[in-house]
Amino acid sequence: MASRLNPYLSFDGDARRAMEFYQDVFGGTLALNSYGDFGQADAPNADKVMHAMLETPAGFTLMGADVPPGMDHSPGNNFSVSLSGEDDAELRGYWEKLSEGGSVSVPLEKQMWGDVFGMCTDRFGIPWMVNISQPQG
Repeated sequence: MASRLNPYLSFDGDARRAMEFYQDVFGGTLALNSYGDFGQADAPNADKVMHAMLETPAGFTLMGADVPPGMDHSPGNNFSVSLSGEDDAELRGYWEKLSEGGSVSVPLEKQMWGDVFGMCTDRFGIPWMVNISQPQG
């Protein structure tokens, strides 16, 4: 799979409804994972969306999630640019360049879902998410 660049939207508890709305608008296949799906079944946010991805027939990809507890939701600033794929060296290179001179909010490291993931804001104030998919096996 080639690396992918797409918007990543943040919601204040209504990610499921929003992503289903975008699926109605654009068509396509919607995959939703809740926090409960990743071992947090007893958490207050277990039914909230940890990650959603809509892939449309037109080739659009839109990702989104509910803001985790303890993080602020700021309408108007509730987006990031997502870079994802399987090419570890390529994506780490992008991460190094994007985070240089910026700020890192989540270090690029292995996460509970098994992928390597990080979040940073570049020197121009644009928030980025980098996800390196790990081979399943």
